[in-house]
This record gives sequence, C-alpha cells and structure tokens, in this order.
Amino acid sequence: MNKLWFDTDNCPLARISKAIQGKWTMIIIYILSEGTLRFSEIRRKLPNVTEANLTKDLRLLESYGIIHREVYPVVPPKVEYSLTEMGKDFIPILTSINEWAQKYTAD
Repeated sequence: MNKLWFDTDNCPLARISKAIQGKWTMIIIYILSEGTLRFSEIRRKLPNVTEANLTKDLRLLESYGIIHREVYPVVPPKVEYSLTEMGKDFIPILTSINEWAQKYTAD
C-alpha cells in the first residue's frame, strides 16, 4: 500500500495556518477590521488576554504580513496596529469561519 505524504512545506494552507494558530489571532484580526488601534485599545477589547499573549500574537501576525505595526517617534512612544491588504483580504474568510462556528457550536 502506497502512503500519501502531504508536503506541508509547500502547501499554502499549511503555511497560512501557522499565521493564525495563536489563540487570539483571528479575534485580533476581527477587531482590527474595525480600524487602526493602539495596543491598549486592543487589550481593552480582549480583557481575558494577558499582555504577553497579546504581544506574542501581534508579533506573529506582523511577521506573516497580516497586520502592520506603526511606531511613532514621540515621547511617550505611540504604536498603532492596522490590517495590511493581506489582513483585509482575510476578513470575508473570517466571516465565513464565524458563521460556520455559530452553526455548529452550542450556546
């Protein structure tokens, strides 16, 4: 019997799943779909996330090009997060996932 090996290194789905693997990543993308926000504003919208986890997931999304981090050279430092074009293109997919989740999860 031949085994079918899935080439995860060259599979676009496998690569992008790494970008959204964080516990809060899809929720962060949804929150940023409403517009540019500062770290503290995102944190207020996610009261159950720790600062460390929020930072980790924001960095993950930034490293994959889904969000943009803008640092302004002012004192105190001002940092804003927004969706890139890639992030904006993910919104319809995220909406579909949300609809699917609502259909198949109990309240």
